Amino acid sequence: MSHVRASRSAAVAGVLSAALCACSAGTGSVAPPSDGKPGGAPDRPVTVTVTPEGKGVAAGKPVVVTAKGGTLASVTVVDSEGKRLTGAAAADKASWTSDRKAVPGTTYKVEAKARTRSGGKATSRTSFTTAAAGKVNKLTLAPGKNTTVGVGQPLSVVFDNPVANKADVEKQLKVSTSNDTEGSWGWVQDYSGKDRADWRPKEYWKPGTKVTLDAQLNGTDSGQAGGWFVRDYLTGFSVGARQVVRVDLDRKHLTLERDGKKIRDIPVSGGTPGGDKRSWRGTAVLMAKEGTINMNSETVGLRDAYDKMVDHSMRLTWSGMYAHAAPWNSAHFGRANKSSGCIGMSDSDAAYFYGQVRVGDPFEIKGADTKGTVAAGNGYGAWNLSWDEWRARSASAG
Repeated sequence: MSHVRASRSAAVAGVLSAALCACSAGTGSVAPPSDGKPGGAPDRPVTVTVTPEGKGVAAGKPVVVTAKGGTLASVTVVDSEGKRLTGAAAADKASWTSDRKAVPGTTYKVEAKARTRSGGKATSRTSFTTAAAGKVNKLTLAPGKNTTVGVGQPLSVVFDNPVANKADVEKQLKVSTSNDTEGSWGWVQDYSGKDRADWRPKEYWKPGTKVTLDAQLNGTDSGQAGGWFVRDYLTGFSVGARQVVRVDLDRKHLTLERDGKKIRDIPVSGGTPGGDKRSWRGTAVLMAKEGTINMNSETVGLRDAYDKMVDHSMRLTWSGMYAHAAPWNSAHFGRANKSSGCIGMSDSDAAYFYGQVRVGDPFEIKGADTKGTVAAGNGYGAWNLSWDEWRARSASAG
């Protein structure tokens, strides 16, 4: 029986025949066997193509294996770390496509087993290597992994580099909750100037909700000036009791509510009316409990108004609004707003309050004379947008 030599081609992974053989891309020869009957017509070979192919190829695309003249019985794709790239065959088994994209700087080995139309079997083996990432994008996640947060805490992702391909990136940010909470991603500019995506529920979280983010970003291109993601991220958190802090700057009091019941009413002094020292209004979310810290007015553009150590400090915005102990302002608690923008209270009240609140608790602030509403990127101000306005900030909106 004569031999038929397969042609050398970078696009062809191997020629498969009914006789079991191992081929590499563009090399080797196989003999088309007969159909098993005396004098039978020879079985046609199967041509298997793997894309991408070669060395230094662009990442960010799925691996596709196709069979011409037969069907695929199985496909195995393994990266340079020994991890298998899963995928699925088309209904006609003439092609197979990986679930994930090829990632930068990785060699993939591909083994395809195929059958000829008459049932013969053969195997093809090949490999390809993707180009390394010229620039890498990374991200910072909040809240921290395995933490318990308040009902106002969004899932927040801040990117090191710009994200031009927001829809592609958002598609890889997969959020799941223990109770099918309705929510949406929204893109904002973080106070640092970086791109940020927050996932907030339609309404405050239900206590006890468990939230998971599976950010399957490896192999995703951020777009111009952003670079590639070269790893995945997995995090999760739980939601604690429903606590809401209601701050009435007109009444100069705040009220801590837990599960709809008033726990404590505390006299406070907010930002001085009529200028830059006014407080923000709207819903802010407790970002961090920072304890005793130095507060310097020059860092927030208020010249030399103050420079002191402050106890029981609870950050509400990136721009510098806190709730904290302010014993120097004691004559004004419950009587007048005389602070430089923060919500001050007595040492004893601040110590109690600090021990009760949790990161992620919403502070609903109202007052006639404020300097505006907390912006979405100034801390976690997403709650100051309506649900429709927030959803419109999703890259997949519409």
